[in-house]
Amino acid sequence: MQCKKNIYRTVAVSFVLAVTITVLQMGSSPNEHEKTVFVDDTVQAQKRNALSDSFWNPNTDTTGTEMPPVTERQVQAWDVSTINCTANSNLTKLDWFKTLEPNFQQFILYRHCRYFPILINHPEKCSGKIDLLIVVKSIITQHDRREAIRKTWGKNEVIDGKTVKTLFLLGKASKEEEQANYQKLLYYENLIYGDILQWDFLDTFFNLTLKEVHFLKWLSIYCQDVRYIFKGDDDVYVNPTNVLEYLDGNLVKDLFVGDVLYKARPIRNKGNKYYIPNALYENNLYPPYAGGGGFLMDGPLAKRLYKASEGLELYPIDDVFLGMCLEVLKVNPIFHDGFKTFGIARNKNSKMNKEPCFFRAMMVVHKLLPDELLEMWDLVQSNLTCSRKLSIQ
Repeated sequence: MQCKKNIYRTVAVSFVLAVTITVLQMGSSPNEHEKTVFVDDTVQAQKRNALSDSFWNPNTDTTGTEMPPVTERQVQAWDVSTINCTANSNLTKLDWFKTLEPNFQQFILYRHCRYFPILINHPEKCSGKIDLLIVVKSIITQHDRREAIRKTWGKNEVIDGKTVKTLFLLGKASKEEEQANYQKLLYYENLIYGDILQWDFLDTFFNLTLKEVHFLKWLSIYCQDVRYIFKGDDDVYVNPTNVLEYLDGNLVKDLFVGDVLYKARPIRNKGNKYYIPNALYENNLYPPYAGGGGFLMDGPLAKRLYKASEGLELYPIDDVFLGMCLEVLKVNPIFHDGFKTFGIARNKNSKMNKEPCFFRAMMVVHKLLPDELLEMWDLVQSNLTCSRKLSIQ
């Protein structure tokens, strides 16, 4: 009997290895694989005239001919299937452009390239009524973070009669040497979970805004009945039960709530990750915006944000760009103390940042690595005895 068990175990392990090796060897015909499994077959080729005459005027091309305005035509599927993007070389002749650092020059030369083909698509994820759509920004190399989220707050489930679904937003690996192998692993991950949206642009810091507008466009195409959206990073803790409890009592139209920053100033220190040169943004203050670690917004508002975004030049900080879109719509984001995008306590060494009773009362806490998230989730879900329950209203 023991011998038979060993044989069955060996056969099972061999089968799993065979499947994995087969997937990893699919590199010989990746395009065919994408078409049959991952890319929406209804996508039609669309040539995009990507060159823009002026950095400040996105509605003119290099010939000075006005481009057609955004219309109300309802697109039925992702309508970009080719990359037709070249640098706006006219900008290199301008004095203000020459003063910029190389990374900002690169951003500005190509920021008119607004939409890219979709590599992995799941329009079926938006079928039916969805009470809360969880959308997580991730990068291809951070599989461990996505796995931890799927085991904790990112489950597709029904909570107190409310339907919750989760999607991960990705671009391509930013390092060329990583692209082939990680892409194959991502295809395998997607075969297992079916919760990934991926577009054909590099996953870099400045391209986070691209990820924002791509999701808003995708939502406008495929999602007809999404009540609320949570959008956040892949290194946060989220309490979906608290989120839904808060939304149950919501009476605010065009809700947009999170850890809102008011009267934030552009950072002019070149050594800072969020540095912005005066040539790119001359104002002294940003419009109010929510920290990108995690925020909640009304589903219909998200579609209006997509339309608002179409009239704005892309900005290298995605949180601020969304604040600019809100300003266009005259929607004021709401601050809520249950969103801790800088930790429960600003001091990273504070014991409060490790206290599960505080996490139990929060909606969003940033930042936790996968092992920390799994441990904290188990603690919060256990029979904790806390001195008092903090209000999340």
